[in-house]
Amino acid sequence: MAGLKTQKNKASVKAFLESVEHEKRRKDAQAMLKLMKRITGLRPQMWGTSIIGFGSYKYQNTSGRTAEWFLTGFSPRKQALTVYIMSGFSTYDALLKRLGKFKTGRACLYINKLEDIDLSVLEQLITESATYMREKYPD
Repeated sequence: MAGLKTQKNKASVKAFLESVEHEKRRKDAQAMLKLMKRITGLRPQMWGTSIIGFGSYKYQNTSGRTAEWFLTGFSPRKQALTVYIMSGFSTYDALLKRLGKFKTGRACLYINKLEDIDLSVLEQLITESATYMREKYPD
């Protein structure tokens, strides 16, 4: 059985961000890069061809295989800026009520543009999730 398709790699984060066609999405992604660097204190790395991740953790999937994934990250997708909140959203109801305009998936926060949300609340959400993931999956 093959491993995860999305792997950490040595591709250039800067080059990837410069290649984002939509100017507003590119500027929002550059702002997210600065925000996540400051929050995590970690160096960004490309994961696959379109995700910028910070840090990593190892976990065992349901089939018993060990895999590696990032603590937090984002991707400037065509439809939305996707922020990965790896701890999920079940304990963040109060923060989400104050965040602004967004949609969620299982561990994805979809933001149309950064002006739609409260950046201080987003910072708190990312901080709490990254802290939780570091505690749950210590090296």
